Amino acid sequence: MGFAAPRYSLPEIDLAGISRKQLEPCLANLKKFLRRYADRFYRIEQSGHAATYIEGLLSDLSRKTCEPIAIDHGQHRKPLQHFVGAGLWDDEKVLAELHAHVREELGDPRGVLILDPSSFPKKGHSSVGVKRQWCGRLGTTANCQVGVYLGYAGHGGAALVDRRLYLPKEWCHASRRAEAHIPDDVHFQTRQEIALDLLKKAGPRLAHVWVTGDEEFGRPTWFRRALSDLGERFVLEVPSNTMIRDLEAAPLEPRLPNGNSPVTPFARVSTWAKKLPASAWTRIKVRDTEKGPLEFEAARTTVWTKEDQRVGPTEILMVMRSLEKEPTYWFFLSNAPLASLEELVRAASERQRIEECFERAKGEAGLAQYEVRSWIGWHHHMTLSMLATWFLTLEARRVGGKNAGSFGPADGLGLSHAVA
Repeated sequence: MGFAAPRYSLPEIDLAGISRKQLEPCLANLKKFLRRYADRFYRIEQSGHAATYIEGLLSDLSRKTCEPIAIDHGQHRKPLQHFVGAGLWDDEKVLAELHAHVREELGDPRGVLILDPSSFPKKGHSSVGVKRQWCGRLGTTANCQVGVYLGYAGHGGAALVDRRLYLPKEWCHASRRAEAHIPDDVHFQTRQEIALDLLKKAGPRLAHVWVTGDEEFGRPTWFRRALSDLGERFVLEVPSNTMIRDLEAAPLEPRLPNGNSPVTPFARVSTWAKKLPASAWTRIKVRDTEKGPLEFEAARTTVWTKEDQRVGPTEILMVMRSLEKEPTYWFFLSNAPLASLEELVRAASERQRIEECFERAKGEAGLAQYEVRSWIGWHHHMTLSMLATWFLTLEARRVGGKNAGSFGPADGLGLSHAVA
């Protein structure tokens, strides 16, 4: 497979004090890792290209795209470009093996499936799915592609396990479909609908008790209902302006003329949280970090939500806040009334794991470095980059110990749209 000097990096691991002898198995482990997936490609030439590409993604090349990877391996660029951009191999077979591998290494009956979108700024308008839309990476509206990703947090670590490109309506017209080689069975779906498809596929393969995600998935009432219909327990972030009615609030006074108590009005979750007395908050330790214990205060109640003047189902509102004098707040809804407050906080905090996966994938495994423009090319690249990232995770566990599940000390949850 053309291995040269051991130049593959192990991100977020303090190499000080780790001997060269500990690092030498990395190359042998990569060969063994790639052999596991070789049979998931149709031909031996394809498994060879996959090995070359993954090696390149893990290398110290400044630009991890097909041409420099091929040159670095002494190969012509066109066969590798065709393999990634248009090769007739089945991503789903490769992902099925990835799911099995993750299940073996991280499988946990208390596991958490994590939904998250990720954006990729792009110049021009030829790359499939590109348009001016919200780009989280830049924090503004920009020309970009957006993928919906599924992560898994289990015993001692986390991994990206699935992905699908969001295809805007503009790309569903015949001319643009032909331009980007979009399959006939691919049609417009919202990001929440894509997320449901990913969960239906990977969920039965990976033991879990929770689904979590940011407010893009927590905001729509219909999506939360859909998760409940699938039998999934969720704890999803919601924005600070979510309207709720506290069903556990003390009766209002004075009573109405008929003797009944007035109905508790709807209020923003941020307003509700800031009115809570000190006695309503419980201090909870999430986990230990190199900087000390990661702790928050949390509170919960039973609520109805209101969206477009429609009242939603009965749900649990869980609020977390930091311990500073001027705390930051995060808000979550859940369909698990019997779950303890500590368990709700644990599940919510696992969402940070996918951000750690993205940091590794984009920083060390070339997730955002691609030049493909077609539908199949985007998914091929993402599949191979996810494999490269998974290999790095396995090596981090080998060097750092079986419980090296976090790629670095977590100073916070990295949750979206926090409210001070």
